[in-house]
Amino acid sequence: MIQKNSPSPIYHQLEEEIKGAIQSLELIPGEMIPSEKEYTEKYGISRMTVRQAISNLVNGGYLYRERGKGTFVAQQKLEPPLQGLTSFSDDMISRGFEPSTRVISFTEVNADHELAAKLEVKEGTSIFELERVRLADQLPMAYERLYISKDLALDLSEEIAVTSIHAYVEKTFGLKIQHGRQVIEASIAQKKEAEMLEVIEGSPILLIERRITLDTNRPLGVVRSVYRADRYKFRIDLERLSSVIKKQNPTLK
Repeated sequence: MIQKNSPSPIYHQLEEEIKGAIQSLELIPGEMIPSEKEYTEKYGISRMTVRQAISNLVNGGYLYRERGKGTFVAQQKLEPPLQGLTSFSDDMISRGFEPSTRVISFTEVNADHELAAKLEVKEGTSIFELERVRLADQLPMAYERLYISKDLALDLSEEIAVTSIHAYVEKTFGLKIQHGRQVIEASIAQKKEAEMLEVIEGSPILLIERRITLDTNRPLGVVRSVYRADRYKFRIDLERLSSVIKKQNPTLK
């Protein structure tokens, strides 16, 4: 409930009230929320306060507006932490979704200069290229292209490609995936990306490139993924590195 004597601004309290209704599924994705007038009358607050709260929730991705219709609950984004190296399948399962994969193509290609450097093979070396769409509860979440060294996954096939490649190489070949480094960029969907993700061309997307390394320091593969920005976001928890700061500035207490 709204506490008018609270030091917390009323608009912020209303934001939290609406967020709580969304998280408890009192308001579900696609459902229209009450009007500004209804919130005004229910809580005895100004329409300007209600408008500010709703605008903040729209900007935060919790709600969306349709001109001439109203304001609706948005499909909530998945929010995986950036710490730790997990596969897409493991990530989806941990969040209660059923992962699945649609293979677009599985071919052998010659590594160009950039891929050869990242996989630490000679330029022109034959490598596997796997193109696929990753889904959560049958909804397209990501479109990816995986490049993997052939000598590390000789039996890789299109049938295997619908499963987790991480699990495949570890269980089948006894390899241990140790490290991953990824770069994330914001972009807009080009024609093919939009088609694969079932979004409108020009929609916001996240471009992610991950380089996967084994415990022997040998690169296993490079994954170039495009995620739907309306369904996916990343979270990172940061801690102040006080020990590093003190080391650099020993006079600080």
